[in-house]
Amino acid sequence: MEKTFSFTINGDHINNIGDFYKEINRLFMQDEDWKIGQSLDALDDLFYGGFGAHKSMEKFDLIWTNINKSKEVLGLETTIAYYQDKLSKPEQYSSEFAKSKLLALEQGMGQTYFEIIMEIIQSHKSINFIPN
Repeated sequence: MEKTFSFTINGDHINNIGDFYKEINRLFMQDEDWKIGQSLDALDDLFYGGFGAHKSMEKFDLIWTNINKSKEVLGLETTIAYYQDKLSKPEQYSSEFAKSKLLALEQGMGQTYFEIIMEIIQSHKSINFIPN
C-alpha cells in the first residue's frame, strides 16, 4: 500500500497574507534553513515539489481547516490592499499590472488572493485538496 503524505493548513492561524505564508512555511519548510517568501509564484513552485517537505514530489493530501475564515480574510479587502501596496512600489512591481487587477476587482471580475491560491492548488495534479 502506498503511503499518503498529508499536510493540514490551519485556517485559524490565518488572518492576513503574511500569516498564510507562515502557515505554509510551518508545514512545508520546517526542515529547511530558508523559507519561501510572500509570493504566489513561490507557492506555485513549492507545490511542484523537489524541496521542503515535498521533496519526494509524490501525491499528497492538502487539508485546509476553517477554510471559510481564510476565504474571508484573504478576500476582496485584502486583495485590494495587496495590489495598492504593489502600486506604492513602482520600482519593484508593474504599476500597469496592479492597476488592471484593481480595475477588474472593482468591476466584480477579478480574483481575490484566496481565489488565486485555490487556482494554484487546483493546477497541481499531485495535490488531493480537502477543504474542511
